[in-house]
Amino acid sequence: MRLILMGPPGAGKGTQARVIAAELGIPAISTGDLFRAHVAKQTPLGIEAERFMSLGEYVPDSVTNAMVRDRLDEGDARGGFLLDGYPRTLAQVEELDVLMTARGIALDAVILLIVDGDEIVERLLRRGATEGRTDDNERVIRRRLDVYAEETEPLLLNYSRSGLLTEVFGAGPPTEVTSRTFAALQRSGLTVPNPSQLSPRVWCTTGPS
Repeated sequence: MRLILMGPPGAGKGTQARVIAAELGIPAISTGDLFRAHVAKQTPLGIEAERFMSLGEYVPDSVTNAMVRDRLDEGDARGGFLLDGYPRTLAQVEELDVLMTARGIALDAVILLIVDGDEIVERLLRRGATEGRTDDNERVIRRRLDVYAEETEPLLLNYSRSGLLTEVFGAGPPTEVTSRTFAALQRSGLTVPNPSQLSPRVWCTTGPS
């Protein structure tokens, strides 16, 4: 199965990506993880990404696309994957379409976690207090949410028109969100485990991401 997981900062994407991918037996592929891995190994792509990241600038689509393309060519991703944090621009959507078409594969669904903005602010403020993250103040968080909405609106419209978008209420305990996600995928006609049959070993309760 080939999935994309979307949602605003603090919606719990990282938690849900790991749980859903583990239950389906596919890798969860996060652009954040790809950036860190390439930078740590000082690959040519990592060196290029680090140049922008160190300045607090957006990593160019060409670099991100190349990292994702290489990752999808690895053996464990050939039977399916869950993308977390990609695509984030229409240019990335187009690149993903091209590379999947070239490989004779297609997306099965795009999962969108819906969480109220005030709840996200509360989640991230709690995380900031716990982790000592001074950047997690209400003004900065709300600006990040505004930027997210501006960036992703065209993507959501694109996937909605194509019939791939599946919305899931993302508030509540992570276990409940995962159950809702599998129920929503079933309603979309996909063959996934029944929510009541999910393995206890995959439940994960790490913080919002």
